[in-house]
Amino acid sequence: MNITLLKALVALIVVCVLLFWAGAAFVQGRTKWSFVQLLGAGFLVMVALTHICEALNLLPWMGWGQPDSVGHYLDISSAILGLTLFPIGLLCATLSRR
Repeated sequence: MNITLLKALVALIVVCVLLFWAGAAFVQGRTKWSFVQLLGAGFLVMVALTHICEALNLLPWMGWGQPDSVGHYLDISSAILGLTLFPIGLLCATLSRR
């Protein structure tokens, strides 16, 4: 098995747990911060899916792993948004409960 695929599958499992947890928090509270957290978790799932597509060579026209390609920009923008929105949503949701 491809090591990149294995890493991407492990990451997908982790971020799917985060997505489920954020989804449950959103359904339970329906606050704007839980929605921001859910959106961030969704972007992190997108990052894991782009790495799976790269490992399996799906959609080769996206140019996975090549600089200045659509796949690269999709991956990096999803990573930035996910790593920004998820912690902000988590922090603000925690602070608003107090």
